[in-house]
Formats: sequence, structure tokens, C-alpha cells
Amino acid sequence: MIVLGIDPGTATTGYGVVRGDARTPVLVECGVVRTEASAPLAQRLAEIFDGITELLERHKPDVLAVEQAFLNKNVRTTLVLGHARGVILLAGERAGVAIAEYSPAMIKKSVVGTGSATKEQVQFMTARLLRLKTAPSPADAADGVAAALTCILTPRLPHPRPTHPPPPTTDHPPQ
Repeated sequence: MIVLGIDPGTATTGYGVVRGDARTPVLVECGVVRTEASAPLAQRLAEIFDGITELLERHKPDVLAVEQAFLNKNVRTTLVLGHARGVILLAGERAGVAIAEYSPAMIKKSVVGTGSATKEQVQFMTARLLRLKTAPSPADAADGVAAALTCILTPRLPHPRPTHPPPPTTDHPPQ
């Protein structure tokens, strides 16, 4: 199984591609999709969509594992994060990939053993589970890897979606 894990953000979206199973997970690639903070939101969302679409095309994952939005004290931050998650989910849907969503606490619990783990603990355990000499970095990339690992380590997975395209739609009703 190949899983593309995503830690959504509008400035930095972390990702990690992990293949294998719970006994032998292997890190294929990790990194971040960065956008310019001064760019208009629509442009930043397009860049995130394009970056995720490119990863989906290149790695052809079985599952897209996405961290769910958390409620931030700053409502605007929560809303903007929701926009980023939206384009990520759209990219996965367009690619026909099964999508699994996990809360931040679930990701921490599956990788570290506690839902209140720190970012440093997530990085350390991600490296340990993947038998890496150093933790994936930056932290956003490690969080994307952790989302992918959560999908691999979680026994119940979503069923893969059919690969056939949806039926065509028309502008005119049938006659």
C-alpha cells in the first residue's frame, strides 16, 4: 500500500509518502509545499492544489491521509485552514484516491501513543517507526509522514474508490 499523508496549511503544507504495511513501513518521500505569504489566498490555494495534484500523479497512492482541521482560537486561521483542506480533498477526489481523515489527536496517538504528544515526540517516533537516522524535517513534513503512518497503522481503512470516471453531465435535460 502507498499512502500520501498531508498536514494542511496555507503557508506550508507538509506531506509524506509511505509505502508498506504496519510491520514494514518505508518512507518514499517527504517535504513541503510552500506558498508566498503575501500572495492572494486564491493564488496560494491554486499552488497547494497543483502541488498535491503533482504528488498524486507521481506517486499514485492508494490512500490520501489528511489531518482534520482543529478549532483555533483565531477564527480566521481556522477558516483559511479549511480552504487549504478543501483544495487538498478536491485534488484527492479528482484523482480518484480513497481519502482518510484523522484528527490531530488520533495521529499523535497512533504514532506516539498519546494524543497530547509534542511535535518533537511525533518527529522522534516517526523516525523510529521508519528506522530513519534523523527525523523528517521540517516539522510540517514530519506531520505529513505521521498522517500517512496513521493510515498504515490503523486497522480499518477506507475501501478504494473505483477507477472509472463519473458519467458525463449535460447542460440539457434528456429528451
